[in-house]
Amino acid sequence: MIEVIVEKCVGCGLCLKSCAYGAISITEKIAEINTDKCTLCGACVSTCPFEAIMIRKLSRENIDKNLYKGVWVYAEQKEGVIAPVVFELLGKGSELASELGVELTAVLLGHNISHLCNDLIKYGADKVIFIDDIDLKDMIDHKYSDTLVELANKYKPQIILSGATVTGRSFIPRVAVELKTGLTADCTGLEIDKSTNNLLQTRPAFGGNIMATIVTPNHLPQMATVRHKVMMPLEKDESRTGAIIEEKLTNRAISDLVEFLETVHGTEKTINITEANIIVSGGRGLKEAKNFSMIEELALVLGGAVGASRAAVDAEWVSYPHQVGQTGKTIKPKIYIAVGISGAIQHLAGMQSSDYIIAINKDANAPIFKIADLGIVGDLFEIVPMLTKKLKENVKIIS
Repeated sequence: MIEVIVEKCVGCGLCLKSCAYGAISITEKIAEINTDKCTLCGACVSTCPFEAIMIRKLSRENIDKNLYKGVWVYAEQKEGVIAPVVFELLGKGSELASELGVELTAVLLGHNISHLCNDLIKYGADKVIFIDDIDLKDMIDHKYSDTLVELANKYKPQIILSGATVTGRSFIPRVAVELKTGLTADCTGLEIDKSTNNLLQTRPAFGGNIMATIVTPNHLPQMATVRHKVMMPLEKDESRTGAIIEEKLTNRAISDLVEFLETVHGTEKTINITEANIIVSGGRGLKEAKNFSMIEELALVLGGAVGASRAAVDAEWVSYPHQVGQTGKTIKPKIYIAVGISGAIQHLAGMQSSDYIIAINKDANAPIFKIADLGIVGDLFEIVPMLTKKLKENVKIIS
């Protein structure tokens, strides 16, 4: 928090001039700070010659790190189906837990979900903690976050991982706030610092131009959400066994804060882009919405999904669930076909892990060609229909 020490302030106005956010005013020769505008940058503190402005930082009591042990993966499920990113997290979590010499635990919340516990064990979890309760039937942020916080306070894991899905991005930050710890969002890499046993959390920053590695050495648990399709799941091992622990939902006072109305399912004709082995994406080069039918037809022939650049989504040529990139979805298909997409760094951040990239663009200098395995320079309005026609005649769908 920031405060003005009235006894020291003389109303000189130097602090007002130093504030780039217009957060300071002078009233009756005393500085006043608008905390809604103040960013706590500290410029006014260093400018004041009378030491009349002070920033007080809240500190957390030192924690006993020896009390925290284990790696947790939040096992997101929807309508009794485990999210694919969970299996990827179990694969990475198993690696991290092995390095730390601790157990890997999957935490499962929901209703009528107890049958999923064994699958989590077979995909790498040493232990499953689950709560099966009617109050957790529908995913409501505050219910799930309060429940996970309760479990974390009881068992004290060293690390908590979740998918950077719509669900994960929605309620995991609440968990971090309640646990008074840090959270690194949208990670693409996780490693253990062997000298400190801290979790090294790597994510794209500055529009994907750099990769930042973040560590929270003074707060536990260390928390991260991880993008889908950037880590490898383990093979299912039918012989694996592990402990399954059932907990009970104890905090029901929060039940009526939000009313769940309904789940609205997507009505897209093609499959989800995060699960597709083949994706055909269209960009600004398509010029208008009606031309996206070419992309849809090519994707249909290949048995793939339709993707899009942010420019195409912003122009309302196609809906947001199709958006690939830093502000859309991260994908890793076997084949990615970019049609009329220049290749801005934000788009590349979401698809550059594809096994094979094909780019079609009339601009030979388009950035997309720098990462493409096969580049076709030409008019997409001629090339795509020809390609679709040829595929209909000769090519088997890749599975």
